[in-house]
Amino acid sequence: MTSTAFLQRGIDASRARPAALVLAVVCVAQFMVVLDISIVNVALPDMQRELGMSQNALGWVLNAYTLTFAGFLLLGGRAADLWGRRRLFLIGVALFSLTSLVGGLAQTGGELIAARGLQGLGGAVLSPATLTILTTTFTEPKARARALGMWSAVAGAGGATGVLAGGVLTDLLSWRWILFINVPIGLAVFLVGRFAIAESRAEGERPTLDWAGALTVTGGLVALVYGIVSTDSHKWGSPLVLGSLILGTILIAVFLAVESRHRHPLVPMRLFRSRALTGANLIMVMIGSVMFSLFFFLSQFLQEVQGFSPLRAGFAFLPMPLAIIVGTQLSSRLVGRVGARRLLVIGPLISATGLLLLSRLDAHSSYLLHIGLPGAIITFGVGMSFVPITLSATSGVDRRDAGLASGLINTTRQIGGSLGLAALLTIAASRSRALAGSGSQVAQTAGYTRAFAISAILLVLAAAIAITVLPARVRPATDPLPVDRKELDPAALAE
Repeated sequence: MTSTAFLQRGIDASRARPAALVLAVVCVAQFMVVLDISIVNVALPDMQRELGMSQNALGWVLNAYTLTFAGFLLLGGRAADLWGRRRLFLIGVALFSLTSLVGGLAQTGGELIAARGLQGLGGAVLSPATLTILTTTFTEPKARARALGMWSAVAGAGGATGVLAGGVLTDLLSWRWILFINVPIGLAVFLVGRFAIAESRAEGERPTLDWAGALTVTGGLVALVYGIVSTDSHKWGSPLVLGSLILGTILIAVFLAVESRHRHPLVPMRLFRSRALTGANLIMVMIGSVMFSLFFFLSQFLQEVQGFSPLRAGFAFLPMPLAIIVGTQLSSRLVGRVGARRLLVIGPLISATGLLLLSRLDAHSSYLLHIGLPGAIITFGVGMSFVPITLSATSGVDRRDAGLASGLINTTRQIGGSLGLAALLTIAASRSRALAGSGSQVAQTAGYTRAFAISAILLVLAAAIAITVLPARVRPATDPLPVDRKELDPAALAE
């Protein structure tokens, strides 16, 4: 986009920013945030040995990041709309980079887990700002679709690339470099972002932020995941497990009560009148569950069963980010002709096919046919789903709520990932214990394959949701304010 085009939109030429640079900097930032969800997977054994962490504590290296990320994404999206997208973007980059440095320098497991939690908070501030900046920068439908396609490809590839990057850095340098690497990248993003991104915020009233909602939903998620994970060493009926699950349920109920009574709720319940937004978030829960579990279980299978080194295990994931990019780019070109709903049936069913193939693994399965190919099929289908999910989630939503809608879809991805991984870990562990007498490799593999089979069922359910919940057509987000500058009718969100 030229400076003349910016002038035509009423922006001073001295503050004109090239749209390509905006796209590049927000995509790099989003890539960095998503990367750190999965980059620790192949480094966990090295972390455990060096810091003397227990198995349960090791799981919180993952959960501390994803749960704070999920819980505060809602608040981050609203804060970006209210306080300025550029400002929150820069704050998020700075916090994410600083806590990455602290985590890399950690000397105890507790220090590492605390740093990962704060790193997730930085990601929650940063991630929704990236998508909102795109939706407010690219207003022409075709340009927005292309920008969202690139953003979705980068975001999707970040999760798969994380395992590859983690293996390379852990084997060649140290596990600490999976965190240190964010510092120079974050510094570059911060400096370029200050120049490239113009400040913008939602117009009209500036409501207070719903801190009570953010804290109760985060606390509820932590308690639920803790209760589920604790079943690995405690019975389901034990006071610890029941107490955690009850506390989590109560906190989520309090969150819903807060949202229904707060003057400016974090998640206005009226948004869920939109079938497109509701269906997209339900589908994202399923996809998040599958993707988090896929990287975790495949990484464990390759290293613990087939004896891969972290470096070799990392390279084994290389086809996956490539398949996500191909799938995302293909769907960005097809979504206008085929429609979001059809793609959200096709994509999950393709991925479910790959998961069924993985569910037939054994300890002696070949990489190319039994791991690499099914993995590429799974991630190709997921890649085909990202663009239509994003378009559906923001369909019919007032642009003042763009940050909220983007925060919500990202939140449901992390919630699905955290809860899904916790549940599938429990199922896999139970299956492995039942076959303990068959040998460790056989028992471990049986647990992983059970998790893959259930993941396939989840994606079939996602396709069913697309058919039954999503509207036949998705319309673009509306302008921020109508001509008479009165609020849009909330009932419009139901269309």
